[in-house]
Amino acid sequence: MTLPTAQRIRLALENAIVDGRFAPGVRIDPDQVAADYGCSRTPVREALQALEASGLLIVQPKRGTFVAKLSVPQLMERFELMAEMEAFCARLACRRADPADLGRIDTALAACDDARADPDRYYAENTAFHQAIYRAAHNDFLQGETLRLQAILQPYRRRQLQAPGRVARSLDEHRRIATAIRAGDAEEAARAMTDHVLVQGERFRDLVALVGRLDPQVGGVALR
Repeated sequence: MTLPTAQRIRLALENAIVDGRFAPGVRIDPDQVAADYGCSRTPVREALQALEASGLLIVQPKRGTFVAKLSVPQLMERFELMAEMEAFCARLACRRADPADLGRIDTALAACDDARADPDRYYAENTAFHQAIYRAAHNDFLQGETLRLQAILQPYRRRQLQAPGRVARSLDEHRRIATAIRAGDAEEAARAMTDHVLVQGERFRDLVALVGRLDPQVGGVALR
């Protein structure tokens, strides 16, 4: 079944933002999006409104619509919440994961290991690893809210993986998390996940530098 145009545009823009093709702060040109899809402004407006509601876009009166660019304090607030939500997912997974869940986590971990030499590929496998744990928590509402916040933070988490040595450290942290979940050790799983997600020390300084370097250009990418 063909998706409605507004939904297809929303998904395309969301993927472009999460994949880093639209950087934080980039202005979205509704006319260009409409031209890309050969449609009127109405479905474009619907798509942009949905993305604004999700937190991925910000509308500035008389200026336009922009990919959300968060300040350092705003990012820290969201990373703090993300660490707690993901830790709770890991804790629940220790109690609720079935063999299929554990298999998905192990498969995602192996894919991360296989992609460790390629930060861009590792970024995609890293996302799948975390989502396997959300699913293993067997709480649909928690999974949905965690996925929403994950999407908002993905452009920043992706860039963090560019830091020297970060992929190797991330992979070691994934192994610790997966081992704790398989052992049913809820306290260790939650602690390991918190340490993995929370931005502290050198990672905090790297994040501050990252935000300072973001200098988006006005423009667009092909959405199809």
